[in-house]
Amino acid sequence: MIDKQQIEHIAKLARIELTEEEKEKFTKELSSVLDYVNQLNKVDTSKIEGISQVTGLENIIREDMEDKIRDKRYKLLNEAPKRKGDYIQVPKVLE
Repeated sequence: MIDKQQIEHIAKLARIELTEEEKEKFTKELSSVLDYVNQLNKVDTSKIEGISQVTGLENIIREDMEDKIRDKRYKLLNEAPKRKGDYIQVPKVLE
């Protein structure tokens, strides 16, 4: 069960103001969601194989296009102001 102080803390982190009525409402609603998640945590998933995607699709490049795509990729990487390995390096936007 989540309490009103935790809702106030979450609201502060999200930088939103809540009325007393909203705090009460969200306390009940979030508690309900967390109770449901706790029910899901009780399910035995030990025999379930983990998956990373469900479509089964793969990125396949035609053999006659491999060199062309690789050349375009390296041309783009070489034009980037900063690069780290095979990736374009950009300024950090999150703390």
